[in-house]
Amino acid sequence: MDLRHLEYFVAVAEELSFTRAAARLHVVQSGVSATIRALEQHLRAELFERGPQRIALTDAGAALLPEARAVLDAAQGARDAVARVRGGLRGTVHVGAMTSVTILDLPGLLGRFTADHPGVTVRMRAAPTGSAGLAQALLDGEFDLAFLSDIDRARTGLDIHTLARVRMFAIVPAAWPGPSVTLERLAERPFIDSPAGFGNRVVVDRAYAAAGLQRRVALEVVEIGTAPEYVRHGLGVSIMPAFSVPSDDPGVKGLPIEGAELWWTLSLATATRRRPTAATRTFLELAKDYVRLG
Repeated sequence: MDLRHLEYFVAVAEELSFTRAAARLHVVQSGVSATIRALEQHLRAELFERGPQRIALTDAGAALLPEARAVLDAAQGARDAVARVRGGLRGTVHVGAMTSVTILDLPGLLGRFTADHPGVTVRMRAAPTGSAGLAQALLDGEFDLAFLSDIDRARTGLDIHTLARVRMFAIVPAAWPGPSVTLERLAERPFIDSPAGFGNRVVVDRAYAAAGLQRRVALEVVEIGTAPEYVRHGLGVSIMPAFSVPSDDPGVKGLPIEGAELWWTLSLATATRRRPTAATRTFLELAKDYVRLG
């Protein structure tokens, strides 16, 4: 068994497709299949359940996956040490991203990073389950780092680097009276919010629990930037970060929340148990220059 066996195994395990794994590795599919068969023969265990439409990890494959990632991480660390002597970064950085976070110039960050370090490949994927899903993917080894908003404070195993804190405002119809609003008053209306597991949802749920109040979430939207549109059409109210409050929409307005300060955070996280590669550390250091706070 060598590193190539493990690299091919991790690619198939992450893609759950021999075809996609071959494309990712830039090799023919038959080569991937042969390598996986050789690995299974060496370990005397089937690593994948193969079906006509899909494949899945067996128990043995699921047990091998974190160990294989750890070995590949260690090998990459050795390459990094040599690269630092020779000059230039090499490798791949897997990035987990959120959507609709306008304060982060992600295209600019990726463009600058790839221009400065052409020897590094960046692979980016968004998690439809929000920050909670991104955090779990980090712990599972799917990402080297991920942009997160607020997550359950009880979660362990992550090193979290805060990039920005943004105050949250109530988004209400333009005709709403008064210069501010309370959590209690907002709770009289249905809420438009993100699904459970998204950072802004965690902050608002936490605030209502601390106040001993209940609210009703009537609509859940994945793209937080669309919440004001639902408010404008009379479907409820929302609490969102300042960058999601439109400044040019005559149908809605943002109000400060009286008696409570809610803050949304943008962070970049890595898994504590995995040693960041030189490329990952460089990406992390550069990211703070691409946060736009107004």
